[in-house]
Amino acid sequence: MDLSRFPRRRYTPFATPIEFLPNLSRELAGPNIYIKRDDMLGLFPGGNKTRKLEFLVADALAKGADTLITCGAPQSNHCRITLAAAAKEGLKCRFVIEERIANSYDDNANGNHFMFRLMGVEDIVVVPAGTDMLAAMQKIADELTTKGRRGYIVPGGGSNAIGALGYVACVQEILAQLFETTLAIDHIVVGSGSSGTHAGMVTGLFGMNSHIPVMGIGVSRDPENQEPLVYREAQATAKLLGLRGEIPRELVKTDGSYWRPKYSLPNQRMVEAVQMLARLEGIPLDPTYTGKIMAGLIGLIRQGVYKKGENVLFIHTGGMPSLFAVTDVVLGKVPVADV
Repeated sequence: MDLSRFPRRRYTPFATPIEFLPNLSRELAGPNIYIKRDDMLGLFPGGNKTRKLEFLVADALAKGADTLITCGAPQSNHCRITLAAAAKEGLKCRFVIEERIANSYDDNANGNHFMFRLMGVEDIVVVPAGTDMLAAMQKIADELTTKGRRGYIVPGGGSNAIGALGYVACVQEILAQLFETTLAIDHIVVGSGSSGTHAGMVTGLFGMNSHIPVMGIGVSRDPENQEPLVYREAQATAKLLGLRGEIPRELVKTDGSYWRPKYSLPNQRMVEAVQMLARLEGIPLDPTYTGKIMAGLIGLIRQGVYKKGENVLFIHTGGMPSLFAVTDVVLGKVPVADV
């Protein structure tokens, strides 16, 4: 797969490391657990959206945009990283924030929302749950046009075929690292939300003729709703790349057992996972995504899905700033749902 024909801005001048987690592996007495540190990507403090924005921002610049417009929840990692990219490129940035949990938006909140203010977001429009986010972003783009400006809409999570190229590139990076270290990975575990990261990995592995299975841990939907979304995105990405043959539907697998009671709301298994990785390996996870995704990996190991002697790679997609918005929750000081 030749990605050089697509415009790209490089925000990370190195391959993120793959590290062995000896203490967590020993604690769970199952497979050997490795972690791909995409929390170390550029546009500090990193995260999976950085890879997507390398292609999305390059497309925006090629189209003459002066403003990035995107959307997310009140503590959106994606919004924060999009704003960081805008600052780096000398662009303005505007958000549409969907208040998915009633009364959850707080203009004085810590975490990612503090970063929004610090990095100088130009404007934030807050809308209720269920709003047509694309239409809301298009309205902002139209308003900018009347002022002689040019907005570029970055979809939620950076999840479209262009954004998913970031995780096609990640697959190429991983396979090169495995070749150099002679490490054989039996399974990959990744988060599955807006779909671009998961879809990009499925497409990349298919396009590189790699047969490592990927399990997506859902952070907002059950498999019957999540898997068609990921599969459509994978197909669109494969079409953009000009890949031959259709991606087999069975390559898209998700587990929806760990995201409840609702997207972004904490549960006890997430708290356990965040504490385990911090206290055993010194690596922070976030409460909305990687905490629940790691809870999924821990749960699957305890169920015997991943076995002793196998090598499992966990994709750490970042999100650290949102930890600081819920410190008492992740320290176990506040009761949370046990689901």
